[in-house]
Amino acid sequence: MVDKKPPQQTRQQAEAKGRRAELIAAIWLMLKGYRILARRAKTKLGEIDLIARKGKILAFIEVKARSGFNESLGALSPQSAGRIARAAALWTSSRPWARSLFMRFDIVAIVPGQAPRHYANAFQPEPQRL
Repeated sequence: MVDKKPPQQTRQQAEAKGRRAELIAAIWLMLKGYRILARRAKTKLGEIDLIARKGKILAFIEVKARSGFNESLGALSPQSAGRIARAAALWTSSRPWARSLFMRFDIVAIVPGQAPRHYANAFQPEPQRL
């Protein structure tokens, strides 16, 4: 008989795994010369895992912790990409200094036993329909 964990414990473990992955991604980006502006930035339209700046680039970064790099890249749905883009637009709207920067959407993939991989400009959200 397989002993199943209660849903609350599983959620807590997933939350802890996500926080560890975001910390690893933030350190990796700082080693690459990025300045982390926000972690788990919450807006009314959604949450952005990391927001980082390097020169004139303002990167909105989704962190994916999976068993392989391909799984990490495939884990971002078009709906999630759209939500991140809308949250990024809202985040920048209250920061006039950010409007002069080039906005980019990246993914940092975290795979056990491997160095993180940073995929710059990993996705382009579809234009918003009015």
